[in-house]
Parts: sequence; structure tokens; C-alpha cells
Amino acid sequence: MSNQPVDQSRRTWVTIACVAGGAGGVAAAVPFALTFQPSERALAAGSSVEVDISGLKPGEMATVEWRGKPVWIVRRTPEQVAALDKLASELADPNSERKPGELTPEYARNVHRSIKNDVFVAVGICTHLGCSPTSKFQAGPQASLPDNWPGGFLCPCHGSTFDLAGRVYKNKPAPDNLEVPQHMYLSDTKILIGEDKKA
Repeated sequence: MSNQPVDQSRRTWVTIACVAGGAGGVAAAVPFALTFQPSERALAAGSSVEVDISGLKPGEMATVEWRGKPVWIVRRTPEQVAALDKLASELADPNSERKPGELTPEYARNVHRSIKNDVFVAVGICTHLGCSPTSKFQAGPQASLPDNWPGGFLCPCHGSTFDLAGRVYKNKPAPDNLEVPQHMYLSDTKILIGEDKKA
């Protein structure tokens, strides 16, 4: 073991080099660590969506995006609401008994599949192969629809038809009703899609 005096200038340079190296390592690690955080787009995709329906008139539909999916909000007319009660014999799952936990929240397991009779909220994706059905609200004979059509949705890909509560008609390719997402009313004119529990 040597008892030579310590070169203080060399010690200073070693300390500076260590500090600089450590700072550089931290500077490199921070962006890397941030890659593990969800992006703003990912956060937005999973978050709930607030929708103002004050301007939605009876017979109209609005579409919003939630988790990358189209969500329809339909304000049904009194006539459209009344027609829902008469369709049970023509529907494959009139009481939303198939996959209830996955497709229909408990508060929407009724003939209207909604919280309020006149407002219907659904994910606009066919349960067959994921196409997006088109709105065919006008009742009566039309191309690709029966002569007694009461109004609803038609999937243009393979012809599945759904009533204005998103219930699939019998003998169609779609196996299930349209999904009703979790939602709740914040007020008479504001709906929160993606959440149904008050904090």
C-alpha cells in the first residue's frame, strides 16, 4: 500500500466525469421510461365520452367515437317506441338474454334496451363480422328490407337487420343483439358513455 499524496486535480476530473455520465444516463433513461406510459391517444381511446343530446330531435341519430368504435345515440319518436313492444315474435333475442354481461348492462335489459324509453345508445358494429349497419328509420317497403319494415338498422355486408332497440331479427347472420355500452345520464341532456357508476 502506497502512502503517496492524492492528486486533487485528478479526483476533480473523475468526479466531474461520474456526475456527467450519471446525468447522461438519467437523460437517456427518462424518455425510455416514458415509453411505458400510455399515449394521450391511448388514454383518450379508453376514457369516457360526454355527449350533449339537447339538439337531438325525435327520429334523429348522432354518432360519437368511444374506444375507437362508433356509438349511436338515437332519439326515438313515440311511434318508434310503441312499435318495439310488438316485435318480440320476430326477434332472435327479444329480452337480451344472450351474453347479458357482455352486451347489455342490467339497466338496459328491457324492451327498449335503454335507461330512458326514447333515447337508445348502442355500439354501431354488427355482431356478425364487425361491419357497421346503416340506419333505416323509415318504416315500410325498401330495398333489402321486408314490406312490413318498422324501422331500424340494416347491415349492408350480409343483410342482418336490427330493430330500433338494436335487437337482431331471427334467421339473420348476426348471432346477437348490438352492444349497449355502459352509460349514464349526467343531466337530462348529457350522457356519459363508458361509465355508469357515480364516483
